[in-house]
Amino acid sequence: MDYLIHIFIVITIYSMFAMSLNLELGFAGLYNFGHIAFFGIGAYTSALLSIQGLPVPVSMVAGALTACAAGGIFALPALRLAGDYFGIATFVFAEMAHLFFLNERQLTGGPMGVPGIPRPAVTGAGVDSLPLFFVFSLGCAVLTFGVLRRIAGSPYGRALKVIREDEFVAQALGKNTFTMKVKAIAIGSLFAGFAGTLWAHYVSYISPSDFSLQETILVLLCVVLGGKGTHWGPILGASAVISFGEVIRFLPIPPGYASIVAPCQGMVYGLILIIMMLKRPQGIIQENKGALNHHA
Repeated sequence: MDYLIHIFIVITIYSMFAMSLNLELGFAGLYNFGHIAFFGIGAYTSALLSIQGLPVPVSMVAGALTACAAGGIFALPALRLAGDYFGIATFVFAEMAHLFFLNERQLTGGPMGVPGIPRPAVTGAGVDSLPLFFVFSLGCAVLTFGVLRRIAGSPYGRALKVIREDEFVAQALGKNTFTMKVKAIAIGSLFAGFAGTLWAHYVSYISPSDFSLQETILVLLCVVLGGKGTHWGPILGASAVISFGEVIRFLPIPPGYASIVAPCQGMVYGLILIIMMLKRPQGIIQENKGALNHHA
């Protein structure tokens, strides 16, 4: 039972992470391959502040806001690059963040990571707290879903879709597309950081390996598989991807091959992502573009 609750908690966290990327990728059409960096910034900020004695809720808010600020600052120069160059810039930023987490030993603990991260007082600590933490994480996921859905349904969210389809049309309609895209990355980074804070306080230990390229592929797969530009797609994608990863743990793998399971898992995720983008880019849940055409 505890193991099932653990899976549900991880699904809620990655659903939040995927929903935050969906605002950028699904609605604004921005292929951000460095979204994991903001997840990590939120996680490390909240973890370090809470260890210093700051209440966990305050630390989580600070972590999310720090990720938001980092996203906005990063977007200002990065969005001046077009197409593939923007994607490369986001990937490089993620690697820079990963190297910072790995080498800044005094602040982040380097490869040893940050242990002893407290959980929110309302959930308690240890295995016995899993049901309460699930309720807490589910509440955070519902809050994320509600806010992002409201943003997507607003005139701003509809304008983002116009930018995604044809930026020149949006400019002709008088929209400041650069500012709108900066806001999209800042908001997406805010909720990515929020998901990161939840991850840090759940696992109680974070290290640079938690914020690697494989995690970038994982969250991209969640969005693309479920259906980018939809409300429920990222949640469905996260549920499928996390469940698949847990099923692999129970495969009868010979002891001598156990060390290659993780690299092979990353390759499988990457292969599925490529196939989905080639064969069914709309994902499992297809976006209804009728409403967009109507508003346009």
